[in-house]
Amino acid sequence: MLYTVNIVIEKDEDGYYAHCLDIDVGEARGDSLEEVMENIKEMIEIYLEDMSEEEIKEELKSREIVTTTIEVEVPKPKTDQAEA
Repeated sequence: MLYTVNIVIEKDEDGYYAHCLDIDVGEARGDSLEEVMENIKEMIEIYLEDMSEEEIKEELKSREIVTTTIEVEVPKPKTDQAEA
């Protein structure tokens, strides 16, 4: 049976990492986008494999997830009095 789950993938200087928004399976890591996607998929499949179809449906209740970007304004840092 196929299910759709929501994941977030981020990249930093150490590679890629991913987590699932629908269930807490921990964090997957990988050196490439493909590797981290394979890793998180495997973690989710292992987590769900011993559950009944009803349990999986309950675990993966549909919800709306919205991602967007916002601008934030940060005041200019104060200079250190000792440097003045």
